[in-house]
Amino acid sequence: MLSITDLTYRIAGRTLLDKVTIMIPAGHRVGLVGPNGTGKSTLFKLISGELSADGGEIALIKGANMGMVRQDLPEDETPIIDVVLDSDKERAALFKEAETAEDPDRIGYIYTRLEEISAYDAPARAATILSGLGFNEAAQNSPINSFSGGWRARIALAAALFLQPSLLLLDEPTNHLDFEAMVWLENYLTNYQGTFIIISHDRDILNKTVDHILHLENQTLVKYTGNYDQFERRRAERMLNQQAMHEKQQAQKAKMMEFVNRFKAKASKAKQAQSRLKMIEKMDIVDAVMADRVTAFKFPEPEELKSPLITLEDVDAGYEKGKPILRKLNLRIDMDDRIALLGANGNGKSTLVKILSSRLDPLHGQMLKSGKLRIGYFAQFQTDELDVNLTPFEVMRDAMKDKAQSKVRALLGNFGFDKHKADTKVGELSGGEKARLLFCLMSFDAPHIMLLDEPTNHLDIDAREALMQALNNYSGAVILVSHDPHLVEHVADNLWLVADGTCVNYNDDLEAYRNLIVRQRRKEREQVKQEAKSKKDKKPSNSNPEQEAASLEQKLAEIIERKDAMENEMANASANGDTKQLKRLTIAYEDLGKELIAAEQALEAVIAKL
Repeated sequence: MLSITDLTYRIAGRTLLDKVTIMIPAGHRVGLVGPNGTGKSTLFKLISGELSADGGEIALIKGANMGMVRQDLPEDETPIIDVVLDSDKERAALFKEAETAEDPDRIGYIYTRLEEISAYDAPARAATILSGLGFNEAAQNSPINSFSGGWRARIALAAALFLQPSLLLLDEPTNHLDFEAMVWLENYLTNYQGTFIIISHDRDILNKTVDHILHLENQTLVKYTGNYDQFERRRAERMLNQQAMHEKQQAQKAKMMEFVNRFKAKASKAKQAQSRLKMIEKMDIVDAVMADRVTAFKFPEPEELKSPLITLEDVDAGYEKGKPILRKLNLRIDMDDRIALLGANGNGKSTLVKILSSRLDPLHGQMLKSGKLRIGYFAQFQTDELDVNLTPFEVMRDAMKDKAQSKVRALLGNFGFDKHKADTKVGELSGGEKARLLFCLMSFDAPHIMLLDEPTNHLDIDAREALMQALNNYSGAVILVSHDPHLVEHVADNLWLVADGTCVNYNDDLEAYRNLIVRQRRKEREQVKQEAKSKKDKKPSNSNPEQEAASLEQKLAEIIERKDAMENEMANASANGDTKQLKRLTIAYEDLGKELIAAEQALEAVIAKL
């Protein structure tokens, strides 16, 4: 499917990829992993042709097409269902040409090709994908310019999936998805018929959907068979073997150097000493295993407070009086609680977090808090509120006010900021580094409760593991909103479901919730199919028989015209001895004949009413 040979790419004098050679056969489902900044997204841009390589070749097999998430969505009143449909350029072009085409042969080709690419089934398929990603029927018919950035990212993902390319490239597709949409995407990719490569820091989706891992390290790609967990085990074994070989070679080198140093000045041993020097020069020294730099997280420990820390009594929460998003909330948070909030985006998870953090006042009811309670709040949008002209040290110094500079730097060090990074402008930090700064800012005063709203969006897999360990070592309460199932399963011991305008305890585990979502999605799909069938079969009781007859007569004329055009195509194929084309046209001709009979019967039924 995809062949990469001796690929080299440099940026600003730094080599990101050095003579990379890899082959991805058709049907492979590949996870592309590696620390942030190693060039994963750059590799996608090279494969797609958005960037030009400094050397080497990239080739797709003949006839294959490639698709990836677009960045150029329209900014107008186009309904999002049409945005997704229009991403299929061939389909859109054929329908447009069909409106003006006059040549019978061309008309025949157009309608045959539309059948071949299942163009008439496309609206239902697009609606299914959009529904899976969280868009109901009303949203699907809403203009694209009415959606925010996160929802627009979902629309772009829907368009990429709709195309069903031979090779699908997905760069962090789960970043803007809630848990429900992620479950749908997992199932979609599990059943995907083509080849795909996915960049993701979500080990759960890598474990469930891929059968190979490409690890980008040391400017090259190493391919492993299996999912992410299997990759981790095999890589650890390889690294241990490499380390053992390195240590063995270093011991051999030291022993030879000892001989050289002892006897290089002794005439009788000089030749032997020179011989050993040449052997050392020729030794293929295996690189020492340098452990990937994993950023540690360490949250300050709060003093113990008597539970409950927070109690909600009949609280209504929302942004406009008289229009609550959540009603009758009766909840309690204790010092040792580890709670994850479940529920689709838009159900009110972030609203609940804002109530708990006092960024939003209850519309009704009361919230009782412990008098000495300190709350830390993390939300990804806060990165936009950081002053890009300050350094992390200056941000923390201003927040910690009277604390000594040494304490400020020590705290920054707990979140992976050495002196150099601590004195780098915020505007020059990566997304992951900004997230770590927010963690530091949120927790410097040792909060008793940490409210974390999607904390992992900009963290790579190793940083997510470090965050998980830090949260498990933290003695306060944790309220977590996250689409990362691995983090939820390893941190939370209590699940709250935000749905149907309220929040209740969910008395089961995450796997049971996943299965519930799958069943609900299946039920929704069946309901959509039934409604579509009902609309198709049902004739409006107040319809005008004369208008209906005229419409059917026009449809009948169009079918006859297509049938005549197809007969010409069949005659040409027969004359040219093109048996393959003739067979395809014969099948399409039979289908058209059935369509003609159905139209004639419908017309007869309407005429009988006149």
